[in-house]
Amino acid sequence: MHYLLFYEVADDYLERRERYRSAHLEKAWAASERGELLLGGALSKPVDGAVLLFTGDSPAVAERFAKADPYVTQGLVRKWRVREWTTVAGAAASTPVRPDTPPEAAGPSNACNSAAAHYQHPLDCG
Repeated sequence: MHYLLFYEVADDYLERRERYRSAHLEKAWAASERGELLLGGALSKPVDGAVLLFTGDSPAVAERFAKADPYVTQGLVRKWRVREWTTVAGAAASTPVRPDTPPEAAGPSNACNSAAAHYQHPLDCG
């Protein structure tokens, strides 16, 4: 599964970032080398947050990252949250759904409750 880690950064984030950036990037690249972090970076125009994309069996991998991230522990991130992301298109999709996929094949459980089913066959789910 994919998990998005959203950061909401403090107003003085840009002024304070440089002091902790190397430690933050070291942690991010280590998570990437372990196959946990797929992509990550700051939002721009305005720089008011960041998004990191993780893969794993549960949101715990993203939560562990956030709890130990110097940006979080040093107060550069004022708020963070993890959301499960049902990816349905693209080579790395965790739940690939092709245009010809019947709703019952969209997921391991009730296909009508999956996001993929709603994109694929919204009328078939009643």
